[in-house]
Amino acid sequence: MVSFKVNGEQHQYTGDDDMPLLWFLREDIDKKGTKFGCGIGQCGACTVHVNGEAMRSCSVPMAAIGQGDEVTTIEGLSQGDKLHAVQQAWVEFDVPQCGYCQAGQIMAAVDLLKRLPNPTDKEIDDNHDNLCRCGTYFRIRKAIHRASELLAIENV
Repeated sequence: MVSFKVNGEQHQYTGDDDMPLLWFLREDIDKKGTKFGCGIGQCGACTVHVNGEAMRSCSVPMAAIGQGDEVTTIEGLSQGDKLHAVQQAWVEFDVPQCGYCQAGQIMAAVDLLKRLPNPTDKEIDDNHDNLCRCGTYFRIRKAIHRASELLAIENV
């Protein structure tokens, strides 16, 4: 049995070690914001944070989740009614078109901004590789720049 947190709530898992984290999140604890896209870790629709690092949950077997690990999904990103700066920027720039990939896009952008607090367009293009079938990449890039500004203001 492994005991870990998802969005601050304690959970235990005793099932199949090969089951992807994605299915635990969606089916066992009803965190439906994390989406299934490709199932092979290519598209990023399933991106969550494990111990603060973005991971594609469709490719993370439950065996990789350790005792005391912390998983954050899109549902755990905001603090109450206060949106995370990336979520706020997504709203400001009306980023989603169909919206299916956006939870993963946001989670990946949060991770990118932790590593590169003020990224250039090239750094965003090189480091944010989640796929969007609707092609909202221009708005995604603008929102990442805006989130960078919002985070800088928060950290003053």
